[in-house]
Amino acid sequence: MSEPVQLDLFGDCEEKSKQPVLNGMYYERSTGLFVSYVCGRRHFEVTATRCLGDKAWKQKTMRERAI
Repeated sequence: MSEPVQLDLFGDCEEKSKQPVLNGMYYERSTGLFVSYVCGRRHFEVTATRCLGDKAWKQKTMRERAI
């Protein structure tokens, strides 16, 4: 039998630059949108009123993960 194949889904995310690659949900100050990034690429954006999250989570994200 052959060995099972293991895929590294996030292996290509590491870039050779010294800047960190964005992954996760961030608040973008310039547009006022919550933006998700996957492997450093903009994936999805949503307004604060349509964002699924309680008020405390939104405020914490706006404070700690603003770009």
